[in-house]
Amino acid sequence: MATLSAEARRQLTLAACIVGSSVAFIDATVVFVALPTIESDLDLGLTGQQWIVLSYSLALAALYLPAGAVGDRYGRRGAFIAGAVGFAVASAVAGAAPDGAYLIAARALQGVAGAFLTTNSLALIRGVYGADSGRAIGLWTSFTSVATIAGPPAGGALVEFVSWRWIFFINLPLAAVTVVLAQLGRCEERAAIRVGRLDLPGAALAAVGFGTLTYGLVEGAERGFSDLWWAFAIAVPALVGFIVVEQRLAEPMLPLRLFRERNFAVANAETFLVYGALYGQLVFFQLFLQFLGFSPFEASLLSVPPSAIMILLAARFGALADRHGPRLYLTAGPFVVGVAILLMLLISERDDFWVAGTASLILFALGLAMLVAPITSTALKSAPAEYAGIASGVNSMVSRLGNLLAVAVIGVVITLVFDSQVAAESAVPLAKDQQGEALRAASLDAFRAGMILAAALAFAGAAVALAISDSEARAEGAAVPTPAES
Repeated sequence: MATLSAEARRQLTLAACIVGSSVAFIDATVVFVALPTIESDLDLGLTGQQWIVLSYSLALAALYLPAGAVGDRYGRRGAFIAGAVGFAVASAVAGAAPDGAYLIAARALQGVAGAFLTTNSLALIRGVYGADSGRAIGLWTSFTSVATIAGPPAGGALVEFVSWRWIFFINLPLAAVTVVLAQLGRCEERAAIRVGRLDLPGAALAAVGFGTLTYGLVEGAERGFSDLWWAFAIAVPALVGFIVVEQRLAEPMLPLRLFRERNFAVANAETFLVYGALYGQLVFFQLFLQFLGFSPFEASLLSVPPSAIMILLAARFGALADRHGPRLYLTAGPFVVGVAILLMLLISERDDFWVAGTASLILFALGLAMLVAPITSTALKSAPAEYAGIASGVNSMVSRLGNLLAVAVIGVVITLVFDSQVAAESAVPLAKDQQGEALRAASLDAFRAGMILAAALAFAGAAVALAISDSEARAEGAAVPTPAES
């Protein structure tokens, strides 16, 4: 076999990063489409459906920065390959899960592996291509965007016509391809930064704090908050301890001094609020569509046009924000998203969707396109150059925490509103093929209450954006925004 050239090896590495990242991105979105079918098969209830999403997000949020640090210190390619192998193993466990507990545990393992896979993907491309990484990252963005659009319909078809288990099993051959490409593409890389020590105390305290807080919120709505007092009693001191540790360490996981930069603090505060609204809409709107009578495949197809609109317009709005300053777009974008979410309140049955639902999805995509590039770019440009990588990791972690807590809190609201109107303990809010006028009316009220909260988060993000300084943003120079990772 002929020896591969250096350029061929770089291209193989790029292909590995594209396939590996696409696997993680697609898996995150396809699960939303599959939730009602999984709930029906495994009898999970709304709480169980939330945990299928939250266990993955919690693991990612806790390990995002440590996974990147491991790659920097011990080798990005090795960390990337380990992530791909781990993701395959966890996917096999998820696909074979006999009950909800196994599936939720497997989703958490997917999150652990996904943290190593996604965080080291772009870092590996930068390490291999060095100063020429711009075009490679552009190709990575293009191909992963196509995969993100095509993934939900493919997954919806698997759920409807084969089995929900195959949305996990399909990851195995894709992960194998990723590993083979990454091994064949071994080549000279720019040296990783091997300084400092891993912030294991910070990572542990963050995982315990956010994990127990999420557990208390989600399970409290189902079992009663008074019975879960211990979760909050653990969460509060753990989160306080996390802040104390991060202030005292020389090289913390979350450098709090970065938040002294005005635009950095404001952009991340907005990220927390707005990405919470976005994830709350994405998760519960998929449940709502199938509650209305759409099949999994039909519901997945409805995500394609908004995704295409967002991808086509995001770069344009990013360029406009660089030219004129980001405040207008970071204010208008979340406001439009909030209006789009409120339009969902007009939907009571399937026939209503084609007017109010279509308008909602178009506005949602437009608002998302207005903010996704400027919000990341502002967060990155506002940090000192030597902290660019850390700033990117912090912004991604903050978005994950927003997702995590918003889905938990919106789920609490939906559960409480539904339970206040329904006496049957076995009834599930927004259940697929739900029968009975009283149950459906309670589900509608519960969904509307949850979406009002999601819209409020979006409007709060718009209000926070008013504190952005356009003059500071323009003075900080241009930066290439990193696409949000799933």
